[in-house]
Amino acid sequence: MKKYIFILLLPLFMACGTNNHEANITVVKQYVDAVEALDYDAMENLLAENYEGFGPSAGDTIHKAAAVESWKKSVDELYEKISYNRSQFAGVTIPEGPNQGDWVANWAELKIDYKDGASATIWVNTNYQIVNGKISKTLTFYNEADVLEQLGYVFIDPDNL
Repeated sequence: MKKYIFILLLPLFMACGTNNHEANITVVKQYVDAVEALDYDAMENLLAENYEGFGPSAGDTIHKAAAVESWKKSVDELYEKISYNRSQFAGVTIPEGPNQGDWVANWAELKIDYKDGASATIWVNTNYQIVNGKISKTLTFYNEADVLEQLGYVFIDPDNL
């Protein structure tokens, strides 16, 4: 009998988890929309007060106030347009450990147009931890060297100088 009750309740358990992931994905989509609109006020509203951002390089860490200030400066001085292309979202719950909780992964081809006329297209993976409907943590990965090369930077081996 217990087995049958569990089977009958399984769709209910699955629906609860799915709804939470769907709500979290909606939060991240709103954030992506704000980035594309270069709307740092909307970005700020979607970040938790204790927000922490990590990446793309080891040691890169930023908190909410600095993240919002960085976006303001970038919008004013650097970015003309940001487009998320081929963007995909997936919700997941990490059951234990230091990153326990609800996360949304976003994989995207990001095209950045700069105010000076330059542009770069990169593959970006950002993982967003969602707590109480806000983004509390991000882990961002992309190839910084690829962006710099597209912007005309040249890498020189110091041993060949």
